[in-house]
Amino acid sequence: MANMSSVLGLVFANMHDTNVPDLTKIRALGSVPFGARYRMVDFPLSNMVNSDISNVGIVTKDNYLSLIDHIGNGDEWDLSRKTGGLHLLPPYGNSGGLYRGRLEAMAQIKPFIADSNADYVLLSDADVIANIDYRPIVDFHEKNGADITVVYGRGVFTAQQSMTKTVLAVNESNEVYDVLVRPEISGEHNVSLNMFVVAKDFLLDIIREAQSRNLYSFEVDVLQHKLNEMKVLGYKFDGPFFQIDSIDTYFKSNMKLVDKQLRAEIFNSDAPIYTKVKDEAPAKYGLDSVVTNSLVADGCVIEGTVENCVLFRGVKVGKGAHIKNCILLQNTEVGEKAEMNYVITDKNVVISDYRSLAGTEDYPVYVNKGAKV
Repeated sequence: MANMSSVLGLVFANMHDTNVPDLTKIRALGSVPFGARYRMVDFPLSNMVNSDISNVGIVTKDNYLSLIDHIGNGDEWDLSRKTGGLHLLPPYGNSGGLYRGRLEAMAQIKPFIADSNADYVLLSDADVIANIDYRPIVDFHEKNGADITVVYGRGVFTAQQSMTKTVLAVNESNEVYDVLVRPEISGEHNVSLNMFVVAKDFLLDIIREAQSRNLYSFEVDVLQHKLNEMKVLGYKFDGPFFQIDSIDTYFKSNMKLVDKQLRAEIFNSDAPIYTKVKDEAPAKYGLDSVVTNSLVADGCVIEGTVENCVLFRGVKVGKGAHIKNCILLQNTEVGEKAEMNYVITDKNVVISDYRSLAGTEDYPVYVNKGAKV
């Protein structure tokens, strides 16, 4: 098995912000809440820590204050260390603006990468919900002498869904022989999970060339255009995963967590997903409350009916209210006898008494942070 102490982890917290603009207007994608008590960045961070990667950099861009507040010094992930540990890498200007893609982002943190004691670099975005052990992936990369190993999953997608993804063609020898970036194709495909293993020195060479040629997209300028010049291998991840690339996938992925079996696979007790702990009281249920098939976080107070919902910390549901197929983020307050179906509320939203809000499964209603309805 590969020596994971020689692996540097890089998490890109903002790489897919434009795919879910409602949720990322005020925060990085990495700090978008998920699954009643987690943030998106918790998944790649926890996967790295559980895989014995103890030197991790988080690459930010903008809207990163909530990300910094959530991560703190990295203590929740056992990354508050004198050697290695967690490094928040703030955005750097490039020709008067923020970086355009992964290559430009890494060009600005090139000294950080070069000065690490790593032999390999594991790149991961914050858009995938999964519980992944990176150790066999690094081992696979090392044993097969790959230049780049791409982690991919298999799934069925519509043409609209595939337009946010990188689709790979992989042969029986695990070699990637074609790369389609944001294609408009439907059907069953191998999609990149935006996780890559690269030798540090090879990555630094890629970054230097990208700087000299004004290149910025890792997928287009490296994976796609230089595919025939490198040994690019695909590593198939067979476990369950959610790729959050639209408000639709965000809504449906949260809803799927009410499935106990699926939840047990993603939140595996042998490889826990860590998050910032808040010392709140357990959820409180009123005498007339009815709660079925829902995820309810600590600090909630429920006096009405909740069905097929995901409730984050501190949500309050008033008497006689009926909440169905909803995702209510932290400290949402629902008034008495309000009715909601297929609704996503951001943090600190107030739904007044007797209000009625309804969307559909494919088009849920979204209510902005701090709004009062």
